[in-house]
Amino acid sequence: MSSILSGGSAVAQIDHFINGQRVAGSGGRRGEVFDPASGRLAAHVPLASAAETAAAVAAAAAALPAWAEQTPLRRARILFAFRELLERHLDELAAIVTAEHGKVLDDARGEIIRGMEVVEFACGIPQLLKGEFSGQIGSGVDSWSMRQPVGVCAGITPFNFPVMVPMWMWPVAIACGNTFVLKPSERDPSASLLVAELLAEAGLPAGVFNVVHGDKEAVDALLHDPRVAAVSFVGSTPIAEYIYATGCAQGKRVQALGGAKNHLVVMPDADLDQAVDALVGAAYGSAGERCMAISVAVAVGEVADELVERLAQRVRTLQVGPGTAPGMEMGPLVTRPHLDKVRSYVALGVAEGAQLVVDGRGLAVDGHADGFFLGGCLFDRVTPAMRIYREEIFGPVLGVVRVPDFEAALALVNAHEFANGTAVFTRSGHTAREFARRIEVGMVGVNVPIPVPMAFHSFGGWKRSLFGDHAMHGPDGVHFYTRLKTVTGRWPKDADGMAHFAMPTH
Repeated sequence: MSSILSGGSAVAQIDHFINGQRVAGSGGRRGEVFDPASGRLAAHVPLASAAETAAAVAAAAAALPAWAEQTPLRRARILFAFRELLERHLDELAAIVTAEHGKVLDDARGEIIRGMEVVEFACGIPQLLKGEFSGQIGSGVDSWSMRQPVGVCAGITPFNFPVMVPMWMWPVAIACGNTFVLKPSERDPSASLLVAELLAEAGLPAGVFNVVHGDKEAVDALLHDPRVAAVSFVGSTPIAEYIYATGCAQGKRVQALGGAKNHLVVMPDADLDQAVDALVGAAYGSAGERCMAISVAVAVGEVADELVERLAQRVRTLQVGPGTAPGMEMGPLVTRPHLDKVRSYVALGVAEGAQLVVDGRGLAVDGHADGFFLGGCLFDRVTPAMRIYREEIFGPVLGVVRVPDFEAALALVNAHEFANGTAVFTRSGHTAREFARRIEVGMVGVNVPIPVPMAFHSFGGWKRSLFGDHAMHGPDGVHFYTRLKTVTGRWPKDADGMAHFAMPTH
């Protein structure tokens, strides 16, 4: 990992992490990891074959019986130790994220801290696994429930949060007594290796947590391996739908979070200073590469002209540069192909007739001519018929849609196929309450632009933003990674000598 961060000419070789140790890729296929700020090739990552993926699953399966039998207290203590190591290595881990993803260092640190909060939640697993008990449900009969691990679990995670999104999954999974195979994004894979090493240092037994890099071959191997009991996924909607359909067809438990087109509704009575600050941070932070990024501003009534004018002023002055440079607000996009894709959406918006108020395509960052940079882009007069409105761009592109009133704003948001997150900015308690009650979206903010719940609450989108019956982490995470068992017990003093053929009622 050090060569990735050094800025030298050497190209690092990234390994898998299987059964407690680094394992070099043996299949011959490999991907490329870039430094997005310079455009320089920084590392090669192995793309696991089905056989290599199966080896990781085998390690997890072998470790499962002993780990599942560990007391919840002992599992929690290992997570406590890991949490302390994570805090100690926070800056090192953030530097790795910035080096491979491109986001600014403060944002990388924030991602890790939000992931750490899930670890802290999982440290309370002895309390979270408690079942229910009912005494004397019948004559001399008691009933109680328990939650037990599902088995080997897999996580397939995206590039935009290489630490936080995996930590939505594996801390809860292993705290519940499962073992885990993580398939991180091959675009920024190194953070997962440091996490694996810190877990081993914290005392996690070999095989409980494994990292295997790869592409569709590795994903399909996980989906079809009968030893994998549960799969968690975060990514685009087409892949989420594929993961869900394929995994369920194999009898697995699946939660798959898909795409988003998050709207922020600005009412005429909103504090415009607050609304503009919120929109700029939520739309352009992390170069818009967030599943909870705001990509649509819904301007209600007469607020539109002033909102667009203020947004344009702010977007033109965004500080864009390498994530390690002081004072930067936005870094590069993750890869050259993704940069090209986002630029093509900007061109499409112009062709569709939207008004490009701020065009960030001409941005030049001194000393980084080959970096994957794009300035903030702002469209006005976007309509629901346009592809730039309907599709997830996943870049620093914000579109403004003008609507006449609250009812039109509500209908606009509810009509979109994605229903991940949304927000309303208003001074009216009645408007806020009506919005929160009537909106058909999984995560809702009231004067909060990115309403991602804390670790002790579960979350997920609706409609085509989430496939599966369980949301991420929190109580739903515990339920997803455990199976419910209900026991009915009776200890009669003497046998009554009779066979009973009727359904017992007391």
